[in-house]
Amino acid sequence: MDENMYMIFRDLAIIIVAAKFCGIVASKLKAPQVVGEIIAGLLIGPSVFGIVSESDFMIQMAEIGVVLLMFFAGLETNLKDLKKTGFKALLIAIAGVVVPLVGGSILYFLYYGMAPFGSDKFYTGIFIGVIMTATSVSITVATLQELGKLKESLGTTIMGAAIIDDVIGIIVLTLVIGFKNPDVSPMNVVKNTGLFFLLAALLGVGGYQLFRFLDEKYPHTRRIPIFGLVLCLALAYVAETQFGIADITGAYVAGIILCNIQDSEYIARKIDISSYMIFAPVFFASIGIKTSLQQMNPSLLVFSILFVVVALVGKIIGCGTIARILGIKGKDTLKVGVGMMTRGEVALIVMQKGIDEGMIDPMYSTSVILLIVVSSIITPIILKVLYAEKAAA
Repeated sequence: MDENMYMIFRDLAIIIVAAKFCGIVASKLKAPQVVGEIIAGLLIGPSVFGIVSESDFMIQMAEIGVVLLMFFAGLETNLKDLKKTGFKALLIAIAGVVVPLVGGSILYFLYYGMAPFGSDKFYTGIFIGVIMTATSVSITVATLQELGKLKESLGTTIMGAAIIDDVIGIIVLTLVIGFKNPDVSPMNVVKNTGLFFLLAALLGVGGYQLFRFLDEKYPHTRRIPIFGLVLCLALAYVAETQFGIADITGAYVAGIILCNIQDSEYIARKIDISSYMIFAPVFFASIGIKTSLQQMNPSLLVFSILFVVVALVGKIIGCGTIARILGIKGKDTLKVGVGMMTRGEVALIVMQKGIDEGMIDPMYSTSVILLIVVSSIITPIILKVLYAEKAAA
């Protein structure tokens, strides 16, 4: 066989070692591990040392990684928490999507100039806003848990709103990608999206009953996560090929379907093993490998700073304002807004999907990475200050 065929083993070994090492360093510095994994990709990629370059195989591995990450995110969703927070969390989540979406799009058009409706530049501006809609609640949950506030009404509301926020964000992503295709009419995009979620609802009822039966008959056996993975891959395929919407939407829905069965955590643990060991590091490192630091210039740096500011303030204004309208008083409204500020894996996934679809340039990955780093650092600090002030009062 061709010797180049075996280069994939070398590249994978380098990626995994570099990603895990940089991930551990990032964790020690109180930053998300994914930031370290992205930096690892920058270091070993063409931007710095040029040890590893992008290949078709790596692209395919990264795609599997993103599908597994979204399946895992669906499995981790707690529908019971959503029921508790209900309508209040839904309204906060909607505001947490709409305000950053509009703010991000306006920022792009003000900075780079307006574009005709339907042009590539127009969709780039809209997609910049779409990236801002994602919320990563993991940092906030860890902070609230440390403060002993996670199970309080406000903590549950923030957590529920963040979960709903991601669901709405995925729907928006699906619609925007569909509208971008010149061969597809807006009505067909809406129709196909509606049909897919109708199918998902029907599969949700039937699939949940089937998996609950299997769960009771074969509890904690490997066939349960295997069948779960089959459902994930099948829905990802159907979503992309039959309905023309993002494969990650199908994977996320598969996780939602299974999130309430007894062995959902068992499935999540088994899926996380392969994801954590190989697919996720390849995905996050590939973002760094694709990012070209040579494209960084003063103009992009200024835009990246404004991007971070608008993304953070957008969540505070949108979520905090609705919280105030819903009767949440005083600094608790600020806690809701700050709690929704953090961005993480979902923002990266949305960004990568935009790059794959040709909707944004890979150079904007720098802006997203900066947003993740800044939001992950300042969110826990601000939350601790807000709760400390209340305790002192």
